[in-house]
Amino acid sequence: MKLTCHTFTAAVTAAFAVAALSACSPESSSPEPTKTVTDAPTTVPATMAPTPTQEPTPEPTEPPATAELSEVPDVVGMNHAEAQSLLRSKGFMVNEEDASPEGRMILNNHNWKVCRQDPAPGASDALRVAIYSVKLSESC
Repeated sequence: MKLTCHTFTAAVTAAFAVAALSACSPESSSPEPTKTVTDAPTTVPATMAPTPTQEPTPEPTEPPATAELSEVPDVVGMNHAEAQSLLRSKGFMVNEEDASPEGRMILNNHNWKVCRQDPAPGASDALRVAIYSVKLSESC
């Protein structure tokens, strides 16, 4: 008997079908009973229980005794982005505000300039410096 590609493919397909059907059929003739869940569990497993949240640590009002404080540099007149970078490099936290009465958010800080700062340059007891800026095309 001459075996053609079509005959060979049909034989392999039939063999796989028989194997698949025999794997799916139960060994016993009685089906398993259906399980119905009517009540939800009243307890949550420990692995699913929410973890307790920690209270946020309040910011210190005074610097730690071991921290070295830098003098606040004068950043008035500087580009906002450069002033912010300088202050952060010296360890200060920076608050940024729009110096105009419009109360805008400073999104692209490269296009702004610093008009004033708080605390004043030279202060040595500050952890945070606020810089108030306007857009480069505006006056302070």
